[in-house]
Amino acid sequence: MSTVAGPDTVVVMGVSGVGKTTVAEGIVRATGWAFAEGDTFHPPENVAKMRSGQALDDDDRRPWLGALRDWISGQEQAGSSSVVTCSALKRAYRDVLRAGNASVRFCELEADGNLLHDRMQNRRDHYMPASLLQSQLDTLEPLASDEPGVRVDATGETAMVVERTLAALGLPTADHADSVARDANGPPRR
Repeated sequence: MSTVAGPDTVVVMGVSGVGKTTVAEGIVRATGWAFAEGDTFHPPENVAKMRSGQALDDDDRRPWLGALRDWISGQEQAGSSSVVTCSALKRAYRDVLRAGNASVRFCELEADGNLLHDRMQNRRDHYMPASLLQSQLDTLEPLASDEPGVRVDATGETAMVVERTLAALGLPTADHADSVARDANGPPRR
């Protein structure tokens, strides 16, 4: 049900703590697409810098964004649809990800700063400290109307946010999958 002919790449974007990985994993469960966690593409120097409480600058992000773009290109050339997490805070960063990759569209997750701070405070085993949230909020350039993608409210229960995201992207939701299964095989099994 995607609006894109051929492979589809959804970049789930937004500031730290907004739920990018959780939502991306929900999209993957619904679609079976390949998945790339953008944080794993950071060079060790970037991780060390963030872990020490320093915000990344454009020079730090350049090789990271290039590596993500190259992964997307590989998926696109193979004809595979994929889901990628990446903060993609600035339009210029999103332009790097889209360069040469016609399949890319963005899903910007949005939530209140206080909620984001609470989520970050309660995370375990993540190198991004809550002290860097404000720098990300200050850097964020929201998805513009002329960029391919959607903006989605990331508040509420996880399942509801994933369903909202799938619907906004025009991808099959659990309700749709249940109705297809019912039509094909009778009532869905739970």
